[in-house]
Amino acid sequence: MSRDEKFSKTKGDKPPYHSYAFLNAYNLSLLAGAGVVSAATGGWWIGLCAAAAEAIWMLFAPDSTVLRRTWFDKLWNQDKRDAKLKEQAKKFATLPQDSQTRVLVLRDLQGRIQQLAADNPSFTIDLLRADLGKLDGLLDDFLEMAVVCDRWEKHLSSINFAQLEWQINAYHEQLAQFPGGDDRRDICEKNLEVLVERRKRTSELGENLQSARGQMDLMENTFRLLVDDIVTMRNASELGERLDDLRTGVEAVRETSRETEELLRGVDRR
Repeated sequence: MSRDEKFSKTKGDKPPYHSYAFLNAYNLSLLAGAGVVSAATGGWWIGLCAAAAEAIWMLFAPDSTVLRRTWFDKLWNQDKRDAKLKEQAKKFATLPQDSQTRVLVLRDLQGRIQQLAADNPSFTIDLLRADLGKLDGLLDDFLEMAVVCDRWEKHLSSINFAQLEWQINAYHEQLAQFPGGDDRRDICEKNLEVLVERRKRTSELGENLQSARGQMDLMENTFRLLVDDIVTMRNASELGERLDDLRTGVEAVRETSRETEELLRGVDRR
């Protein structure tokens, strides 16, 4: 089992300490070596001792505070980072060229901000670590919004708005021709209701797309502003406040995004 597989099975849960204790090169090499020597020499006691040592290791190693702090937790953090980068790469690959360029520019700005902040003597290491960690989250948010916006744009581009308006007008004209109680009038009214609802929802989708794109622009502009200002900042709280403001805006867009995805599914069903 690979480390990616181990991570996928435990994602969101506690670190797989037992897996880390058993499935590592050192442990497996020792077990294999003992097995080979035992088989080659006929010394069954070698295999028995290796099995006993392994049992003791697996009994105590996963719960060892020292091993967790110095080894297992580092593996867990690396696994999470690797999984995150893998997920980012998957999303990045789905984006059109212009959106990929924007993501790469933002990533470059992130690196410049981190370097300039590290060079600013007014920032303490602890505050710097806490605030700069927010940049990773914002980059994830930007990538996610880029993917969502691309999906919305593709959906909107598939809609023939001129034809939709023509259909609405045509059913309005038909409605005026059929008397009350006519079955054709009832069907006409239902069709018109569906078409008007489609027009309303696609209009809302377009507005939400503009808001999401605007938030992406704001993130880019704020990152550029930080590159300009971070050299002269005297307190890391200034950096943190600006990043927190961005996260607040992103959360608002994310909430709208969830509503829009529901709206989009409703449009598709119709």
